[in-house]
Amino acid sequence: MTHPGKVLYIIVCAAGPAGDVGRLVTLAQDDGWTVQLIATPPALNFIDVPQLEQQTGRPVRSQYRNPGEPRSPHADAIIIAPATYNTINKFAQGIADTYALGILSEAPGLGIPVVILPFVNSALASRAPFRRSVEDLRAEGIRVLLGPGQFEPHLPSSGGDRIASYPWKRALAELAELGL
Repeated sequence: MTHPGKVLYIIVCAAGPAGDVGRLVTLAQDDGWTVQLIATPPALNFIDVPQLEQQTGRPVRSQYRNPGEPRSPHADAIIIAPATYNTINKFAQGIADTYALGILSEAPGLGIPVVILPFVNSALASRAPFRRSVEDLRAEGIRVLLGPGQFEPHLPSSGGDRIASYPWKRALAELAELGL
């Protein structure tokens, strides 16, 4: 399915698979999306910013623009991948202390579909605050791809073994299921 003129924001967080986010960019571009990459500040240490800027033809954004700087195009959909424990919990609580979280905080109110592809270990995923965050986000219509056939948490200290099998395609498939 192609999306002429449709813009996908990919928000990348500081987790193991972040270095491979270019795979998701390629998959999205192959589906016809224009991609705007947004990185949480810690994620900048995980990604190759110049390579991703060349791949997308757009600057990687990690902070609010300065007055007079061009705006990013309006998002038609947002994927957060890999999404960390911290970002998922802050998003659910409405905390907007970074550019990425500011974008996410507005998205549900603007009617922008959001798909979250987590990368968390089983110890974090078992915590009550995280489980509540996932429930709260799902109650708002946000697609959290956590569970069988989606992303399943790994044992602590074993995330490195799961990077190659991280289900990037699953996030785009979710957008397709939404008719995007």
